[in-house]
Amino acid sequence: MNRLLQDTLLQLDREHLWHPYASMTTPPPVNLAESASGTRIRLADGTELIDAVSSWWCMAHGHNHPRIVEAVQVQLKRLAQVMFAGFTHEPAIELGRRLAEAAPGDLDRVFFADSGSVAVECAAKLAVQYQLAAGKPGRCRLAALRGGYHGDTAGAMALSDPEGMHTLFRGLLVQHHFAPQPVTRFGEEWDPADFAPMAKLLDRFDSEIAAVIVEPIFQGANAMRFYHPEYLRQLRRACDEHGILLICDEIATGFGRTGEFFASDYAGIVPDIMCVGKALTGGTITLAAAITRPAVAEIVSRGEPGRFMHGPTFMANPLACAAGCASLALFEEYDWRSRVAAIETQLSSELHELRNLDNVSDTRVLGAVGVVELNTTPPPETVQRIVRETGVWLRPFGPWLYTMPPFITTPEEISRITAAMRQVAEAGSSTSERPLKKNKRR
Repeated sequence: MNRLLQDTLLQLDREHLWHPYASMTTPPPVNLAESASGTRIRLADGTELIDAVSSWWCMAHGHNHPRIVEAVQVQLKRLAQVMFAGFTHEPAIELGRRLAEAAPGDLDRVFFADSGSVAVECAAKLAVQYQLAAGKPGRCRLAALRGGYHGDTAGAMALSDPEGMHTLFRGLLVQHHFAPQPVTRFGEEWDPADFAPMAKLLDRFDSEIAAVIVEPIFQGANAMRFYHPEYLRQLRRACDEHGILLICDEIATGFGRTGEFFASDYAGIVPDIMCVGKALTGGTITLAAAITRPAVAEIVSRGEPGRFMHGPTFMANPLACAAGCASLALFEEYDWRSRVAAIETQLSSELHELRNLDNVSDTRVLGAVGVVELNTTPPPETVQRIVRETGVWLRPFGPWLYTMPPFITTPEEISRITAAMRQVAEAGSSTSERPLKKNKRR
């Protein structure tokens, strides 16, 4: 692409397009992407960047995997979209079958949604409608964990950390119940007192709570931390005792990201509802789902009005379902577990070396997730300079500099990623423009 066209496009972008978590009047730097393949994003000026964050955690198999691209192209020639009310189609049926087989336990009733946030909204609505049908109309609130993140739509924001990124919208949001973050970190010895605050909350608000929603094992965008699987086991037992549903938000953690196919597998539990998204389609097209146990679907369907009251226009879009089928087939055809384990080993070795830097307060790794917690983050312009110099796409979020690379990322590429992360961390040491409020290190 010639330079004049690049400049024209970027100028139009600045004039008209509002980017995520960004100012419209003083936007941060953006890169003009032209194509992508495997682990690389190619920019219009010919620069190639290793995608160290899987384009917000969804590119498990890498960009433009030929099997997924082919599946979408074939489907496009047959049926691009049809309303799911009154119709069904083979890609949705096949993807539903694959999800039912992959999900733990008896999770096998699949409700498709447009995005992860919408899947969370569906799960919350299902839980409330379940309790209504079960004769407990007072149970119309949910419980969640501080440090949690469940999406940017209103219902999902209300379930995310009330002190997190959505504090501006408190007046808009339904007030739910929040327990403290689990204290015991993944890999540490379990502290039996860790679950006591949640147990107390469920006892106190038993008559109000329809469900508890958590990100299993890995709290993402509001905490970037890993907690002990025993917390989930305790939570499963407590929910059963109270007749409260358990929702596991596996949108970021599902499909191998933490080393197990679903993060809840570390605890050996089966939630009542599980939300999936992101890597479901290999990151190709937006698609998500809320998967429930048969008992949940049956009780919701028996109560008034006899049907679940939700129906997105693009629910079960055939193109997205075709991509999802191809993505799940890929997981069955290569040894993703060994690849994730190798990434975990290398990230642990290379990121833990950064702990001796003055600007680093903690590092943590699980599966294909590596987190460096900073005292000070460098400004976006500095990060952009390092991205261009190293050829590694990184996007720090708050105090967290992280990588979640595609599972196909090579050892040489992982080393380039961790070297770039070191440069970002060191650049933060020399700046004082953006001191960050951090969670207390545990």
